[in-house]
Amino acid sequence: MNSVSKQKYVTNKQIERKLVQLRKRDTLPTRLIEELRKRLGDHKLTSAQLNRIIREISAAYDNSLVQPGEAVGAVAAQSIGEPGTQMTLKTFHFAGVAEFSLTLGLPRLIEIVDARRNPSTPTMNVYLDEEHRAKEQHAREVAQGIEQTRVERIAQTVEIDLAEGGIVVELDKDLMENKGVNAELVAEKLDNVRPNLGEVTRDKNRIIVTPELREGEEAMHMAKLQKTFDKVRDALIKGQDGVKRVLIKKEGPELVLYTEGTNLKGVLRTKGVDTTRTISNHIHEIAETLGIEAARQVIINEAKDVLDEQGLDVDIRHIMLVADLMTATGEIRQIGRHGISGEQSSVLARAAFEVTVRHLIQASVIGEEDNLNGITENVIIGQAIPLGTGSIDLFMSPSRRKKK
Repeated sequence: MNSVSKQKYVTNKQIERKLVQLRKRDTLPTRLIEELRKRLGDHKLTSAQLNRIIREISAAYDNSLVQPGEAVGAVAAQSIGEPGTQMTLKTFHFAGVAEFSLTLGLPRLIEIVDARRNPSTPTMNVYLDEEHRAKEQHAREVAQGIEQTRVERIAQTVEIDLAEGGIVVELDKDLMENKGVNAELVAEKLDNVRPNLGEVTRDKNRIIVTPELREGEEAMHMAKLQKTFDKVRDALIKGQDGVKRVLIKKEGPELVLYTEGTNLKGVLRTKGVDTTRTISNHIHEIAETLGIEAARQVIINEAKDVLDEQGLDVDIRHIMLVADLMTATGEIRQIGRHGISGEQSSVLARAAFEVTVRHLIQASVIGEEDNLNGITENVIIGQAIPLGTGSIDLFMSPSRRKKK
């Protein structure tokens, strides 16, 4: 009876030794080696199988590298622009709720690359800490602390009462309970509004704000009442300014808050919020709060999400190149004549993009020179462009034969 020889599998130590060799040879990036370390330990592999896996991965990585002289900018522009022609121009409802809507498709992509100061539909995904993410009551408490509550949202009526000589606010008990506030808090907040609104008096759920009149202002009493009325109605009682509404949604085992409007800095200070995962789609707000690297990542994530939502498969490296270019100076710049395209050193490249005559006249007035280092300007004058073989200059020094 012939005995069947057992298959010899590589040990974890042998795998680790192989990965260390890869790291020393610098053939694969560290992130890819770490991914291999996580995955290879879960499978039984022979030495031949391990070597083949590494060979295949190394070959795939080498094939994905950009060759010197590659027109990465033009390829990225076409790779994003061509699918963009197939994108929808509509705004879709968010999370299946009619009250919330998100700008998607081409308008959102244009917002991102134009680096708009304020997005048309700013939102936040607010994740909760372990204490608040499981129970709806706890999540609702955090939501009440985030959603802005103004006087008009918790009052039955807000009106000017000439008999009282002030603004009378009739508070609604049910609305106050729903928003987690009480009459004492409302009166206190109105009393602390600066500049001072006037004398604030409370009788149960009825609050009267009487503006103070200085000497000689009696004739302007009605105008001052109207001005005070607007301030009382819009006074912020609770929550973060800018966050209009909050929706609680269950995602897997946890509850997540989605907001209409943003105030990332204020929300991150709110108790119960997981500061490591909470994010906004407002790119400039991200840059001001978390820094330019975080803004770069949000540009990548937002653009990728927009394209994926439309079912368009664009390699993330094209989007990363755009994000790098937009944030390379430490500030967010748009791709356009007021940003990257308008700041090119070449006069002809700027003129070829937009407002041709103005660029040419301005450059001639100040005596600007064009060294013809880029692609656009060389195409215009009919020279070989500095890409591919055109990016290489060959210098030859012929050797002289020695005389016998």
